[in-house]
Amino acid sequence: MNYAEESLRLHGEWRGKIEVVSRVPVKNREDLSLAYTPGVAQPCLEIQKDINKSYELTRRWNTCAVITDGTAVLGLGDIGPEAGMPVMEGKCVLFKSFGDVDAFPLCVKTKDVDEFVNAVALISGSFGGINLEDIAAPRCFEIERKLKEKCDIPIFHDDQHGTAIVVGAALMNALRVVGKRKEEARVVINGAGSAGIAIGRHLMHLGIRHLKMVDRQGILCPGIDMNPAQAEMADLTNPEGMRGTLADALAGADVFVGVSAAHIVSKEMIRSMADGAIVFPMANPVPEIEPEDALEAGAAVVGTGRSDHPNQINNVLVFPGMFRGAFDVRARDINEAMKIAASKALSELVTDEELSAEYIIPYAFDPKVGPAVAKAVAQAARDSGVARI
Repeated sequence: MNYAEESLRLHGEWRGKIEVVSRVPVKNREDLSLAYTPGVAQPCLEIQKDINKSYELTRRWNTCAVITDGTAVLGLGDIGPEAGMPVMEGKCVLFKSFGDVDAFPLCVKTKDVDEFVNAVALISGSFGGINLEDIAAPRCFEIERKLKEKCDIPIFHDDQHGTAIVVGAALMNALRVVGKRKEEARVVINGAGSAGIAIGRHLMHLGIRHLKMVDRQGILCPGIDMNPAQAEMADLTNPEGMRGTLADALAGADVFVGVSAAHIVSKEMIRSMADGAIVFPMANPVPEIEPEDALEAGAAVVGTGRSDHPNQINNVLVFPGMFRGAFDVRARDINEAMKIAASKALSELVTDEELSAEYIIPYAFDPKVGPAVAKAVAQAARDSGVARI
């Protein structure tokens, strides 16, 4: 199938992938008076007295906004907010299908951080949570930080944290396959944008100690030209202060995680890695190295972002369950404890009997995934004090 042509044809037929469906009947005067005026005044007054009633008397408790500025859309780059709408609608479909979360796409026409933050903060009272999507780095870091300061609902940039959580789960299981300890594993991440930096931070929270990050300039280390987020990671990683290229970083490494560009890793680079190498080339649609080439060069475990190979490292394993769990306890934030819990829940869904080099992460359509992530996230929210119910 030519997915591009067929998808374009179907989008023309669908004319949108989501719609609003009423949950209440409006068939007569009494129905109208209860759903709208005059009866609706009473729930309004109850919310005026206690804003938390908005979670009980409206759909806010289950509603997420999926918001972009269109600057980093699905590997297509800065194509504008309107052009990002098909992706945002698709994300809303996944929220409903995999987490029973009602999600609405919003595309904001500004590249100014404070304008974007103010726009989202002003409408945040309509939602139980905000999923930021396809916003270019480094602006995405500042937007998320400022929104977390302004809002009392979960703010989650899926390109950062969803990716990090599923990579963390996959890596923990891949290390089990090759018999290596996370504390000793030497990890190289190529791509120091939003996803790469979030993956690095999350892996360190999970217990990875030996980490190098590589960008176009080479291995991140103090003294090279970097944005603030990259400079922070340079201070936290590469303790020996190694300088050089991606090839230099991969020599003797146990793990490669790629969130960068197509075909920039050679077979020779894979051969230079340690025995039992774990290789996650996740650039989409074309990975840093083709999976079959990585395996031929000696990689023990390979995972990609693609659905046509084993071990698909897919964000859909994370964000529906993450928001489901956060909403179930009316969390005011999505914190590190909840992200760690999500990674561990995903990892633990793969039993010792099921675990193999070709099965380190659950399938996207495994019905156990959403409930397991939601349960773990909800408990972590309670334990860390951000749950309100």
